[in-house]
Amino acid sequence: MEKIDRFWQWFQDHNEQLIALGDLDFKERTELLNALQYQLSKYCEGLSFELGEPTADGRTLTFSAEGDTDLFRPLIELTDHAPDLDWWQFVAFKQPMGTDLKVRFDRFTFETKKMFFQQLECEEEPEMLGLRVAVEGGESQEEDFQVGVYVTLEALMGEFDCATLIGYLDTVPLPAEPFKAGFQSLDDLPQFVEWFKRKRDE
Repeated sequence: MEKIDRFWQWFQDHNEQLIALGDLDFKERTELLNALQYQLSKYCEGLSFELGEPTADGRTLTFSAEGDTDLFRPLIELTDHAPDLDWWQFVAFKQPMGTDLKVRFDRFTFETKKMFFQQLECEEEPEMLGLRVAVEGGESQEEDFQVGVYVTLEALMGEFDCATLIGYLDTVPLPAEPFKAGFQSLDDLPQFVEWFKRKRDE
């Protein structure tokens, strides 16, 4: 609890600066955000954050474990002990971003409307979800390409579900007729995931 208290005390001490972030010049803004990341890393190495755009209701600060399930507990504990501050909403894990997404990772761009998936069995872990993703360039073995596909799934499913449900993932080239080849539109994945979780929990 001491590390959690120290982080939130620092946040409250700099609350006014963080609220006025958009009014700071580039150097001041960069230094403040770097300081926030430093304080977060002092609490737990490996956690990161994302700042949402300000709205009439305030701003969202989302904490992420970058998919590392070993860091889920400290992330949840940090968010559970967040202070009640006007203008701020504190969220654990990157949330689903909807469908019909265009995700850029490194030099690659992934459009969910041009991607497809099919379920694979995870015999050793039946409670986990196996996925095969058909995508243009899916034969690529480049690590950045494969990570980009995962990041796209994370944007559709949210960080928690992506990290805790996917037990196996591979990519294949895009077939000429994906539906005839047994694939579904990747934009249908969030709905499929909800069905999978209900079936698993029955």
